Formats: sequence, structure tokens, C-alpha cells
Amino acid sequence: MTHPVVEVRFKGNRLEYFTWQSAEPVAPHDPVIVEAERGQDLGRVSALGDIALKKCGRGCAGCSLQDAADQKATRRILRRATREDVQAAEQLRRSEDDVRRKVRDRVREHGLPMKVSDAEWQWDRRKLTIYFTAEQRVDFRALVRDLASMFRTRIELRQIGARDEARRLSGVGRCGREYCSASWLPELRPVSLSVAKDQHLSLNPVQISGPCGRLLCCLHYEHDFYVQSRKRFPKEGKVLRTSVGLERVLAVDIFRERVTLRGEEGSTRIVPLGQLNTETGV
Repeated sequence: MTHPVVEVRFKGNRLEYFTWQSAEPVAPHDPVIVEAERGQDLGRVSALGDIALKKCGRGCAGCSLQDAADQKATRRILRRATREDVQAAEQLRRSEDDVRRKVRDRVREHGLPMKVSDAEWQWDRRKLTIYFTAEQRVDFRALVRDLASMFRTRIELRQIGARDEARRLSGVGRCGREYCSASWLPELRPVSLSVAKDQHLSLNPVQISGPCGRLLCCLHYEHDFYVQSRKRFPKEGKVLRTSVGLERVLAVDIFRERVTLRGEEGSTRIVPLGQLNTETGV
């Protein structure tokens, strides 16, 4: 059985899509040699079949999934990687820490306002990609020439954002688990402060920001649950006519399904949502 579209994962959670036309099947985690820009690279299969097709087509507006796959998965998996291929890749990975240190030294010598995050060799050593963050646009043309002379290969400097840096480097969040962006989150989307407001969270940036310094990714994918759940409850501040008279809604608890009310005389009570609906005739 062949899988026309295969998702391949590289260092730093980088995902790309390729075609596999051989009759010999591939499986998740298999190391493979793929076509790369001006050469070859080594990665591991992370998804195939319908799953890879759907992920390949995600985000391509105005076209079907199959059309998206045809557009994005234009390169091929050339072959399975041998043990020697994998060993060569591991040796390159071990050398990248030293590469990053050398690049940082050259960045300081050139006086450039940029932070070098990571370095990644292409498997055939025909390209070296340097990932960096910066607050503004950086003119690094002289640096590229310097690095090309030092490493004797094609140099690509790629500016990334704070979320992308966290995704590449990974780590453990305050929840005790690996970053969502590095482990399972399919795409990184901006998270606004309004999302925290809808969830009635503290608006202190320190309390709702991740290690990358941006608002927590989990605020976004939990947002729909909070918005839909709150539609079943009266809004805070609304005055209701209940069995005891006029009462103002102080707070709602969507998890315990109860509402805190304050009467005209200042007394408060906590009422289950079902009971409140019965009292108000909802």
C-alpha cells in the first residue's frame, strides 16, 4: 500500500510534506531521505495516509484537501535512511551547539541586534539554517558572507517569532507538560487579551503568559468551551426576578453549574442553574 502524501518531521518540530510512491510501505518514526532545496535532508515520518492529507491541506483556503496536497507535497521521499545515514545526522546534531556559539560570536562582532536561537544543518551539509529573533528588521548581509566563508556552505538566516522559538526549542510549561506548541498544537495563532477576559482570568500578563513571554496558547483552544458554556448562564450584573424578589447576578460557576446572587437587602445566596431557571421561568 502506498501513501501519496507523507508528513515528515525534522529538527525543531519542523514539518514538511512529501510524496512516497514505492510499493514498500513506510511507518511512523521511520527515518527517510527526502528531496530538499538544492540537495537532500533526513527526517522521520510523523503522519501518513488520510491524516497526512488533512494536515497537508489545513490552512489552504479556496481549494480541496487533495488540491492542497498537490500544491504542498511536490517533493519526494527518495528512500529509507540507512543506519549510516542516521548516524551522520546525529553527528551533525551534536555539532550544532558549537555552530550556534560561533554564530553568536560573529553576531556580536558585527554588532547586530538579534538573538540566535538555533542552528540546523541540512543532512548533506549543503545548507546551514540559522534561526534568530529580533525586535526589528536586521541587515545581516555582511554576516551571511562571513558565515558562508567560515562554514563553506549555503547560509540561510531565518527570523522567527517568540512562539516559533518556543516551538523549536520546546520545554516544560507551568502545567508540568511539554509546550503545547511543541507537542501537539497543529498551528500557532495569535492570542488576544479578550480571550482571557471571556474566561474571567486575571489580566496580569505574568500570570497568563507562557515561557515565550506571549499569552498562553491554551487560552485559545479552551476559549470556545467557555463562550458556549456561558451562553447558558445569565450575565454578571443582570437583575433577575426570582422567588425571593429582585436579585443581581454576582458570579457564575460554569463547572459547578451554579450562580451567586445578591438581593436588594444585601444578602447573597448560591443557586444551582436548574433551580434558577425554574424560579425565573426560563
